[in-house]
Amino acid sequence: MSNAWEETIAFAESLRKKLHTHPELSWQETNTAAVIRAQLDTLQIPWRECADKGTVAWINKDAPGKAIALRGDMDALPIHEQTGVAWQSVHEGCMHACGHDGHTATLLATARWLKLHEAELPQPVVLIFQPAEEGFHGAREMIKDAALDGVGVIYGWHNWPALPYGTIACPSDIVMCGNGTFRIEFKGKGGHASQPELCADPLLAASAVNVALQQIVSRRVAPQATAVISVTEMHGGSAPTVIPETASLSGSIRVPDEATREQINQHISDVATQTAAAYGVSCEVFHEPRYQATINHEAPANQARQVWTSLYGDEALNHGQALPIMASEDFSYYLQAIPGAFALIGSDDGDGHDVPCHSPHYDFNDRLIADVCRWFSQLAGLRHS
Repeated sequence: MSNAWEETIAFAESLRKKLHTHPELSWQETNTAAVIRAQLDTLQIPWRECADKGTVAWINKDAPGKAIALRGDMDALPIHEQTGVAWQSVHEGCMHACGHDGHTATLLATARWLKLHEAELPQPVVLIFQPAEEGFHGAREMIKDAALDGVGVIYGWHNWPALPYGTIACPSDIVMCGNGTFRIEFKGKGGHASQPELCADPLLAASAVNVALQQIVSRRVAPQATAVISVTEMHGGSAPTVIPETASLSGSIRVPDEATREQINQHISDVATQTAAAYGVSCEVFHEPRYQATINHEAPANQARQVWTSLYGDEALNHGQALPIMASEDFSYYLQAIPGAFALIGSDDGDGHDVPCHSPHYDFNDRLIADVCRWFSQLAGLRHS
């Protein structure tokens, strides 16, 4: 049996590198889906297409009771890879900078191991291979296409380079914040750079708004609250000697709940319009909600922690991370629909795996594949992983 385990992990590590070499962006995961489905066919695991690029598979399907679902996300990011590894992306401007290649490979390793022990499982297991997590609502579309039919509880995870290797952050409440984006369009009066008195400078107004927005969290939100406002884009101008007619700012917010979202969005609108008016410039503010906070359910979160510590010891709870983290996850959609838990698993083993997600220098820590495969397998009811 040990040979089967070693072969399973070796298979997954090799597959992970192949997926890394050929990343695909959100809702473009055609080849990734084909690889997953071919592996499921080889393992004789039934599956169906879900939300086009997604796949839902079943193990022990005819067992009585509600199923446990395990989720892996698949999509890459529009980043130019700079790792220099042998399995570096061959697609210019696209890389697995968040470890979804590892998440997919881990779920396939789990699929292979559970299939070997299908007769020992106490319940049905649903495997959810999900596209478009990176801001494109893949989980929402999977749910719309009945991915959770017959499922009683769901578990998911994310590798996290900021945590020590092997530690787990899986609270019984909020684990990751919600997010949203905003765009502010400024309209002024353009003219010659030598005659600013005849103009209403939208770049100056945008700069002032940028500075003013930084003070919302520190001065308009209670110190006990958890929130972030980040301006990430500023556009305007066409020539060094021309004051432009228009400019724009864009950015992101992170919030723990919908009440804070409404508060933050209102402050952004008020600060932007009133500051712009002080510079003789008009502006329009657009808000786009993205994901809500990822909030675990108590019983599944307890189970997730208990299984992990049974495998790796109580010291695995000593992750040292303040929670919630300010990043966001569309796993929140699943947790709004049914009970479940989402965990952050530490990947920093002192061997270069502390590079943060979304960095062009990031690469997934393959040591996590075996760890999480054991965890998933025991959550599914297999007691000798």
